[in-house]
Amino acid sequence: MIKMKISLLIPVFDYDLIALVYSMKSAMGKVPELCEIVIGDDGSSAEYHKKYISLETENVKVISSKKNIGRAAIRNKLALEAKGDFLLFIDADVMLPGTAEAYILNWLPYMNNSRVICGGTLYHDSAPGDPDKILRWKYGKWREQKSAAERNKHPHAGFSTFNVMIEKSVFEIIRFNEELKQYGHEDTLLGYQLKKAGIDILHIDNGLMHEGLETNRDFLNKTKLGIENLSKLYDKVTDKRAFSDTVLMLRIYNKLKFFGMTRILAAIFIKFRDRMEIRLDSSDISLFLFAFYKMSMFCTYREIHNRKKTLPEF
Repeated sequence: MIKMKISLLIPVFDYDLIALVYSMKSAMGKVPELCEIVIGDDGSSAEYHKKYISLETENVKVISSKKNIGRAAIRNKLALEAKGDFLLFIDADVMLPGTAEAYILNWLPYMNNSRVICGGTLYHDSAPGDPDKILRWKYGKWREQKSAAERNKHPHAGFSTFNVMIEKSVFEIIRFNEELKQYGHEDTLLGYQLKKAGIDILHIDNGLMHEGLETNRDFLNKTKLGIENLSKLYDKVTDKRAFSDTVLMLRIYNKLKFFGMTRILAAIFIKFRDRMEIRLDSSDISLFLFAFYKMSMFCTYREIHNRKKTLPEF
């Protein structure tokens, strides 16, 4: 049997990934399937760019963009540069829960039968020492850290590029949509495209620890960008039913719309947004409130967008 090669691809912007790359390099001699590590520097500062360049060796290379071109575009550049049969995308702000060798070996049994394999996301059991990062940690533990068995119930809905292996030939069919410049739901769109193309997704328990937790305020700002992107995508996709099947928020939104409740939630959001954000940026964080905040924000985008045919700014 011919051993298929793996390219490890790490997009990064102003983040120190030296320890991560050294850990992954240690697996190269022990797992011959891992043939290269490619770092995608997405317009980082000169200080960080020098750090990435210092990591270059025969099997570690850096591709750079002088300006920040966005999460989708840098991933496409990495895919084009890679020489492996499988592309292993991981985020820069991850930590290995065990050895790099064990992590890479865990993928190998699935490569002959699956074209897209998601490894999963892990969070520390204990809360971060910084109380200003509690919201991101709580949300990650609640929504993102799920077993493979749970994710495989709705495989395309659980798709994430945080820790995923994709057969390179898939990129001849589907690429990341580079129209999405700002943060949010690039993964959602690709999961939908994979579903429309009839490409199955397998979820396995081979998680990486998410280390780079944003502050409460930064996470709320990213949430806003993500909701805005989701509203844009919902208008653009041709099969809204299939797209909704991959996004829980859209399924809930369609039910609320059926019962005529979306305008009510939009009105609540406009009136109480500031109060909700103060509560969510505190030590007393409610995940139920955060879910309501996101849903009512999406209803607000949809109501204004449907009336004016433009996305609101708030």
